[in-house]
Amino acid sequence: MPTPSLPPSPPASSPRRVFAATVPLPLHDAASTRHIEAAALARSSPHALMARAGLATARLALAVAPHARRIAVLAGPGNNGGDGLIAALHLRQRGLDVCVVQRFDPHRLPADAADAWQQASSAGLPMTADLSALADADLLIDGLLGLGASRAPAGPLAEAIAAATASGRPILAIDLPSGLSADRGAVLGEQAVRARWTLSLLTLKPGLFTAAGRDHAGEVWLDDLGVSTADPCAWLGAWGAAPAPGFEPRRHAQHKGSFGDLFVVGGAPGMQGAAWLAARAALTAGAGRVYLSTLGPDVAIPALPELMQRHQVWQADAATLGRATVVCGCGGGKEVIAALPALLAHAGRLLLDADALNAVARDPALLAQLAARGADGRPAVLTPHPLEAARLLGCSAAEVQADRLGAATRLAEIAAAVVLLKGSGTVITARGRAPWINASGNAALAAPGSGDVLAGWIGGLWARQPAAPAEAEAEAAWFAARAGAWLHGHAADRHWGARAGQGHLPLRAGDLIDTMAASLD
Repeated sequence: MPTPSLPPSPPASSPRRVFAATVPLPLHDAASTRHIEAAALARSSPHALMARAGLATARLALAVAPHARRIAVLAGPGNNGGDGLIAALHLRQRGLDVCVVQRFDPHRLPADAADAWQQASSAGLPMTADLSALADADLLIDGLLGLGASRAPAGPLAEAIAAATASGRPILAIDLPSGLSADRGAVLGEQAVRARWTLSLLTLKPGLFTAAGRDHAGEVWLDDLGVSTADPCAWLGAWGAAPAPGFEPRRHAQHKGSFGDLFVVGGAPGMQGAAWLAARAALTAGAGRVYLSTLGPDVAIPALPELMQRHQVWQADAATLGRATVVCGCGGGKEVIAALPALLAHAGRLLLDADALNAVARDPALLAQLAARGADGRPAVLTPHPLEAARLLGCSAAEVQADRLGAATRLAEIAAAVVLLKGSGTVITARGRAPWINASGNAALAAPGSGDVLAGWIGGLWARQPAAPAEAEAEAAWFAARAGAWLHGHAADRHWGARAGQGHLPLRAGDLIDTMAASLD
């Protein structure tokens, strides 16, 4: 029997490959996306939005897997499954061998998905509940859960996710990899689909880009289905360009004093390398004069005579500290506690990392002093990894990772500071600002000293900016954190891109500084 024709194709929107973007992109959580979807449905003819979504999925499948001939579509019990059914019909019309692996009760489908199932049934589209069909496919399309997932998948859905993972076949996920939280990037159950490509529909969801999201989403594409959006809950920084135009070129008449003094306070006995890395990064980033103030005996600075040493700089007069940018905590050990009260009180610009953060977490008086700086319009930047953030928030690292945007936002409120929460999908936020997820970077940065380099580089970017009123100072701190995070990740992307086939080796911290400088070309 001939295959019935699909309704006329809806107007096509243009999918974008997100990690090629050169401008920031808005992110919308599940609640906001549902509101946008409801408004679009109210303006559209029946089933039109699903028709666009299914067509967009089929087109992307053909583009990313042009040699696939056998395609299995995993269809779940909601509209995500309906999108998959429409995609299957389009792919079958292109002459491909398409099978739908059914994980739904046809009598309990929502209206749009029920209409898609009726079309598929009328067309004689092959359907089966047998997961062994996945083994023969060249491409799997995940239409199991999508945006509707809010708890751990169970029963037939969990079985399908496990089978898709075990198959080893490339997977294109519709909207979200099934089992991944749209808002938090957390895996909701024991496992989530690990896609090679994800086509996010209508909006981009924060969970695709932080926590476990990047490992599970693969290469992310966006098709807004021709629907405009507003009021994002967060922003995804551009992958291919810095988050802001940057600084004016250095003028001929300027000198080293034009670019600020920076003090690195850290390097307790046995950990001097961390402070040295931070100081070298700050100098390379453009700070005018960089002083290393170790928390133990002064040490020889290997192969970098441009750095100066200043013993116990935290005991300097308030005016000297007030004019300076201070990066505190890199390799600080317990000794950093002695330096913190004076630095919190007097440093003009203050970045706290590593052991400085741990010291603040242990002492409510130091945390109160930190918050008072923000209230006085004197900015601070905090650069915790998840465990350090957990100590400051009084929770576990697992809780921080389960809601990275929420954790960073809470910490920014408590500390009245710019917070840069490190990890996959680094989150940068501050009071009154939508969180910013950094798009650059990879696991090459999972190496000792990488965080020290980041702290020093941010400090260097910050130090080179002239002193300004409080509002402009806050903007300078915000820019330095975002620009530093982007370049840090961009250098790692360049590192892996230049070393294809070498096993994705880590980027050593000492090499990272030079790679960051070279990545600005």
